[in-house]
Amino acid sequence: MALVKSAKSWEPLGASIAASVTTSVVYWQLLSRMSEIWWTRAAGAAAVETASRRRFNTLVRFARLRSPFYREAYRGLAERDLNPREVPVVTKPELMAHFDDWVTDRDVTLAGVTAFVADREHIGEKYLDRYVIWKSSGSTGQPGIYVQDDDALSTFDALMAVHLDPMRFTPLYSWDVLAHGGRAALVAATGDHFASIASWERVCRSGPWIAARGFSIMESLPRLVAALNDYRPAFLASYPTMLSQLAEEREAGRLEIDPVRVWSGGECLASDAAAAIERAFGCPLTNEYGASECMSIGVGCREGWIHVNADWCLLEPVEHDYSPTPPGKASYTALLSNLANRAQPILRYDLGDSIVAKPEPCGCGNVLPAIQVEGRRDDVLSMRASNGKLVRLLPLALTTIVEEAAHVHRFQLAQTAPDRLMLRLEPCAESVRRAAWHAAAPALRAYLTQQSLPDVHVGLDVQAPRSDRRSGKLREVIVAMDASAARA
Repeated sequence: MALVKSAKSWEPLGASIAASVTTSVVYWQLLSRMSEIWWTRAAGAAAVETASRRRFNTLVRFARLRSPFYREAYRGLAERDLNPREVPVVTKPELMAHFDDWVTDRDVTLAGVTAFVADREHIGEKYLDRYVIWKSSGSTGQPGIYVQDDDALSTFDALMAVHLDPMRFTPLYSWDVLAHGGRAALVAATGDHFASIASWERVCRSGPWIAARGFSIMESLPRLVAALNDYRPAFLASYPTMLSQLAEEREAGRLEIDPVRVWSGGECLASDAAAAIERAFGCPLTNEYGASECMSIGVGCREGWIHVNADWCLLEPVEHDYSPTPPGKASYTALLSNLANRAQPILRYDLGDSIVAKPEPCGCGNVLPAIQVEGRRDDVLSMRASNGKLVRLLPLALTTIVEEAAHVHRFQLAQTAPDRLMLRLEPCAESVRRAAWHAAAPALRAYLTQQSLPDVHVGLDVQAPRSDRRSGKLREVIVAMDASAARA
C-alpha cells in the first residue's frame, strides 16, 4: 500500500514546521540582542552613551527618509549627527493627528489599525502579519495607538531577560521557574489591546513550552485568589496595587501559591510596598518602568532607584519649556526616545512623567543612569460592604470601566464617603456629559455589585476633575473624604 497523503493532509504538518522555524528565528534574535546588551554594558557607561547616540542619529536619519511627518518636522535640521537637544519635541496629540504620515510603512494606516484593535479577538496577534498593536488607556487625556515591529519586540524581550536572569532562554522563563512547574500568570486589564496583555499574549504564542495565563483585575479578590490557587504559577506579574493585595492574602493564608519570581509594573512602587511583597512571597521582586510608547524604559535596583535602559532608550528630564532639568531636581516632564522601533519612531516625545535623575553613581554598581519616577499614583479605595467588611478597589480597574463604558479619557473618580463614589467629568456640552454619565454609571454599579458593594452610591459630581496640587497632574482615582468621614 503506497504511503501517499493528499495535499490537505500535509497542511497541519506544514503549519507545525513553519511555527517551529518562526520560533527558532525569534529565539536566536533574542539571544543575539541579549548578547549585544551584555557586551555594551560590560564596557561601561561611556560605551552605553556611545551606543545610545549612534542609535539616536540612525533613527533620526531613518525617520527623515521614511516618515513624511518627520521629514517635514526635520526640514530645517542639518544633515549630520545631531545632539538630541537640536531635535524638535513631539507630543501625543500631534503624532496621533498625523498617524498615517508618522508611521514608516505606507501599508499601516490609522483606519486599518483602528479596525484591528476594535476586535478583541486579535489581542496579541500580528497586524499585517508583521506588527503587534497596542494602545494606551488615555490617562493623559487622549489614547494612543502604537505599532511594534519585530526588532522592537526582540529588544523589549531581551531587556527584560537580561535584568531577570542571565541564563534565560525565553522572555518569561528561567530555570528556576521551570523547575517549579513552569506556569506564569499575569493579573492585569485583559479586555482590550493594552500593552501588558497584548505583549503577554504574543509571548504566550511564541513557543510550545510556554504555559501562561492572564487573569483579570476586574475579578473579585476571593475569586481571583481561588483561580490563582488552582493554577499555582511560578512566575507572577501584576501592578503594585494588585500585588500588595495578593501579598496580604498570602500572609493571611488564603493565597497558597509559591512563586519563585514576581514582576511589578504599570504603577509607582513604594519601597515599603516592595518590601511587603517580597516578604509575603519569599522571592525576588522585579520592578519595571515602562510605557505604551516604550515597553521597557528601566528596571529597579536594590537601592530603590530605576536604571534607565539608556543603550536603547533616551530619557531627558525637562522643564515646562523643555530646557534640561538638573540632576537631583524633579522635572516637569520627560522626553522619551525609543531607539528600538522603526515602524513608528518615537523621538523626543513628551511622555508626561516627572522624574528625578540621580546626581551621583548608584550604590548598586549599575552603570546605567538612575532615576526616580513620579508616575501613576492613584489611590486604592476602601469601601464598606453590607456585612461590614472593607473591600478595596484597584484604581486601574475603576478607570478601565469608565474608559470602556463611556469612552472618556479625562475624568476623576472621588470617594467622598465610605459608601459614596462620585464621577467628575470635564466641562463639556450638557448632552455629552449626560451621555457619558448614563454609560458609566451602570457599568460602575455592576462592578461594585460584583465586588459585594451593591449599596455603594454612585453619583455625578458637579465639580470638574481636580489636578494634584503638588505635581499638577490629574489623578484619576482619589480619596476625597473629610476627616469625620474618613474616621467613620
